[in-house]
Amino acid sequence: SFGGREAYVDQIRVQLTSCDPLMLLSPPGLHDIVKDAATGLCAAHDWDEWFSGEAPDVTLPKAKPTDIAYLQYSSGSTRFPHGVAVTHEALLANLSAHATCTHAAEGDRVVSWLPWYHDMGLVGCMLAPMSNQVSVDYLATEDFARRPLSWLTLISRNPDASLSYSPTFGYDICARRISPSIPVAERYDLSRWRVAGNGADMIRPEVMQAFVDTFAPAGFKASAFLPSYGLAEATLAVTIMPVGEGIQCDLIDERTLSGATEPRADHRLPTRYRAIVNCGKAVPGLTIEVRDENGKLLPDRKIGRVFVKGLGIMAGYFRDPEATAACMKDGWLDTGDMAYMKDGSLYIVGRAKDMIIINGKNHWPQDIEWAIEQLPGFKAGDIAAFSVTTPSGEEAPAVLVQCRTSCNDERIKLRDAIKTKVKAITGMSCVVELVPPRTLPRTSSGKLSRSKARLQYLSGEIQPFEVAA
Repeated sequence: SFGGREAYVDQIRVQLTSCDPLMLLSPPGLHDIVKDAATGLCAAHDWDEWFSGEAPDVTLPKAKPTDIAYLQYSSGSTRFPHGVAVTHEALLANLSAHATCTHAAEGDRVVSWLPWYHDMGLVGCMLAPMSNQVSVDYLATEDFARRPLSWLTLISRNPDASLSYSPTFGYDICARRISPSIPVAERYDLSRWRVAGNGADMIRPEVMQAFVDTFAPAGFKASAFLPSYGLAEATLAVTIMPVGEGIQCDLIDERTLSGATEPRADHRLPTRYRAIVNCGKAVPGLTIEVRDENGKLLPDRKIGRVFVKGLGIMAGYFRDPEATAACMKDGWLDTGDMAYMKDGSLYIVGRAKDMIIINGKNHWPQDIEWAIEQLPGFKAGDIAAFSVTTPSGEEAPAVLVQCRTSCNDERIKLRDAIKTKVKAITGMSCVVELVPPRTLPRTSSGKLSRSKARLQYLSGEIQPFEVAA
């Protein structure tokens, strides 16, 4: 589940090298692996054995607000993860903002399957409930991966369950697992779920609507959805929608998304729009600006890079001044995300570094991947889209697809269907490579790493299946 033992050991060693710890504690099931990673760097202990000993009587240190509370290893896609230095004051500011924006109150109860090594799981579903004295029921992440509907079963069985969070794919996989033969109204009770948080990846209106359509008979209300935007470098939350307003979208011309500035050549052609989800306004203590490539502040509905300043922003990447200077200046954090503002709310459209630019037109890889995922047999994380240079010297979209069939004829049909789908989106022929399952690389938080997939593909590290014509 970690993408292979060696890769996991290497990743832990990089983290240990960057933070220079005195000691490493790990659960029994991972101890042998973690001990290998710590060899020559620090002492490593099975935490069951360590905590079974007597606690010595010592004077505990008194932390200042500006001291580092912990290091959160961010999911940087183009490099090994960096330790985001989160101070006590930044953490407390974000926890307070989170409680304020979700209307956390006595009687609330959280249900979560999110891993604690990711900021949404750590801050949103462990530290926030702890600081606000809200009880939590935890479902192991691997159990959710095996049986996604167990998440909804746990919510249904607990009469106090009112808050739970997930990236888009969590809602997607649950809706897909419901067959017509399952009596949703009898099996689930989601009527008390008042905050269904959504963040950590692109929020897809189609997925959210499919979840509502599937689970409305169980009492789920569309108004429970709470879109948000955040990142580890801002502790967690940057924007959150008001409670009870659900998913709200803004329709924007796809030519605007693609960076087009010239007037439409043929006015007879229909205007194609894309629905962009409102991620809400800045949480208390933060200020947001959307700027162009020259750093100029942009007006409403103009796409640019998102900058954030205020309480909750990291002190920097631990012991990495170069990486810190690359994304922070005068207290402003360059998030690397592309978005636009409208009436004080933020609308995320994608990542700047992942953008595919073909003939001067911008294509968001998420859109290409999403379209292919709608073909039968695919799921989120099976596809990585990026640009490559063809032998003729032209830029073209390339798609790596994890393929589970060994039949050559089926692979041919699959490849052709993908090419047709991508051409319908981009208007261009694309390079389609079918690769073995579990081939595409992940970041430290489990997200697809497009940049690493591209690098591994171009270097020959990823070897596609041979598909006979």
